[in-house]
Amino acid sequence: MTPAREQLLALRQVTVSFQGFVAVDRLDLAVAPGELRCLIGPNGAGKSTTLDLICGKSRITSGEIAFHGAPIHALKEFRIARTGIGRKFQVPSVFRELTVRENLEIGSSRDPGVWRNLFRFSGGADTERLERLAVLVGLEDHLETQAAQLSHGQTQWLEIALILAQDPALVLMDEPTAGMTAHETSMTAALFNRLRGRHTLVVVEHDMGFVRDIAETISVMHQGRLLAQGTADEISQDAKVREAYLGSGGIGHA
Repeated sequence: MTPAREQLLALRQVTVSFQGFVAVDRLDLAVAPGELRCLIGPNGAGKSTTLDLICGKSRITSGEIAFHGAPIHALKEFRIARTGIGRKFQVPSVFRELTVRENLEIGSSRDPGVWRNLFRFSGGADTERLERLAVLVGLEDHLETQAAQLSHGQTQWLEIALILAQDPALVLMDEPTAGMTAHETSMTAALFNRLRGRHTLVVVEHDMGFVRDIAETISVMHQGRLLAQGTADEISQDAKVREAYLGSGGIGHA
């Protein structure tokens, strides 16, 4: 367990049940500032539900979720976001009728009247910041491209940029490489490795090759509980993980 003074995010004995079904069962999980944590496990293990609980989309039944040392599990979803937590869901959500630049202008706005800000964006330093974001996610050559014309992978990168535009301390990613080509997945791994240390990331992912490319620590969930935790090599050799999830082929074949 990460020492309390080094914890950015801490889940303590977190449980949630839906109509009697326990989806997350007394989960303890701690993530340090700047860490890139991967959360893996078979379907139904409770991974996406855990992200839902952290961002407030779902409510815990018991336990505590703390961020920067303060409990957040009773806050409304938008207030949790304002504490510095960004969430990317499995299906990208961007303004498809607008250009990449216009999407980033809206994403960068901290004023609730984002549509007004689209037409009064100040330029200068703001424009430079948008262009740095576009470079970071590999969309610098597509700033004037309508989002509807982007590939699936590019659309995923744009949504990641929209999240990063708000400069969250913690970014939650749910299957970011789903539907990507092998090249796009490789590009996404490079992006995540560039983000390492700048932001704290918790990534739910099924692609074990991608996990190996980015993970510092892997947390394995099974039946709503934390089954094992460690490096990719440690996890691949763990007998409990093999039995519950990975099979005899090891982590690279999951």
